[in-house]
Amino acid sequence: MKNEFLKGLTSDEVAILKNKGTEAPFSGEYNNNFEAGIFVCRACKSPLYESNSKFNSGCGWPSFDDEIEGAIIRYEDLSGGRARTEICCAKCDGHLGHVFKGEQITEKDTRHCVNSLSLQFKAYNNLEKATFGAGCFWQVEKIFKTTKGVYLSSVGYMGGNTKNPTYKEVCKGDTNHAEVVHVYFNPEIISYKNVLAIFWENHNPTTLNKQGVDVGTQYRSVVFYHSQEQKELAEQSIISQQQKWKNPIVTQIIPAKKYYRAEEYHQNYLNKNNLGSCGI
Repeated sequence: MKNEFLKGLTSDEVAILKNKGTEAPFSGEYNNNFEAGIFVCRACKSPLYESNSKFNSGCGWPSFDDEIEGAIIRYEDLSGGRARTEICCAKCDGHLGHVFKGEQITEKDTRHCVNSLSLQFKAYNNLEKATFGAGCFWQVEKIFKTTKGVYLSSVGYMGGNTKNPTYKEVCKGDTNHAEVVHVYFNPEIISYKNVLAIFWENHNPTTLNKQGVDVGTQYRSVVFYHSQEQKELAEQSIISQQQKWKNPIVTQIIPAKKYYRAEEYHQNYLNKNNLGSCGI
């Protein structure tokens, strides 16, 4: 690592960035960070990873399936009696971690295993959040993923009574969580009103706790609003949407609660499994 970038780093950061150490698994501050933003090199502040490339590999370190073009340099690493590929910041040559292939966790089949102490996260403050329950979250996420102006989307659980729910627990119907899609969107490109329109157009809001063959409170139609403006727009939209349906709309409009990101195999499920839809 270039010495000019060592100034201001802690001894722990130097141990990794310069001396190629490794922090303990599950100890890093960014292991479970899935907010919208960009990860930069802690030493030289050069952009390395967009947060929409981050995923949960379960390995205990932040994982990304792609880097920002030109941001990473690779070296052969024969230490420890095995051949690996080391990854470093292309600007300052600070050690980040290693890159692996063949694990088939994401579509790109690549895992950049990076130390949190090599990174610094900068949130995107120009984005807004929106959270919807519209039945099976696989199909709804696929639609939002291809929507212009949506920077980041994921599936998970919201609105329940328990902490850290699992898919198995939610499916039992005992936690009161809804399957939701959680998106970050750029309001300069797509308005919340238009985001709402996508929600309404892609499910049946008149069937209580039911979408197609899926039955249960986890499949309820719900708008979790993140601001008073979102609440008012959602309430107004119900009036216009009701004209399109014979039966009354049963969609809930309630304040957003803590969002629990679903297990990694649910993320981008249809695309990862080459499925056109979930059949609803």
